[in-house]
Amino acid sequence: MAMPEFLNRWTRKAADANGRPPRPAPETPGEIVREALRTVLDPEVGVNIVDLGLVYAVEATEERVRTDITLTTPTCPLGETVAEDARAAIRQALPGVRDLSVRLVWEPAWTPAMMSDDARRQLGW
Repeated sequence: MAMPEFLNRWTRKAADANGRPPRPAPETPGEIVREALRTVLDPEVGVNIVDLGLVYAVEATEERVRTDITLTTPTCPLGETVAEDARAAIRQALPGVRDLSVRLVWEPAWTPAMMSDDARRQLGW
């Protein structure tokens, strides 16, 4: 499966910004969904939801996608905004998806230990 051009451009740009070699191009629907979710930023901290560790599950085929995401806190008022941004990113990356579910889940509770090294660096940790 070919990666959508917008994701290909984003992947190259992110790799250049970090000074590391580009990540391998995603090939499976699940990899494409995760790459698409890297374009969704947590509006409070400005870091993508994958590197923040907010994406708990991705099950994907070319026609069906199920994702579980969380927020840094259940009291965040922007939960539906983040979920809708995730749906839009997935629809753009996999336009043939007919059955799309992005669920907000609260178990396990998110902790900073779930962040990637990239997220920690971006936040100055």
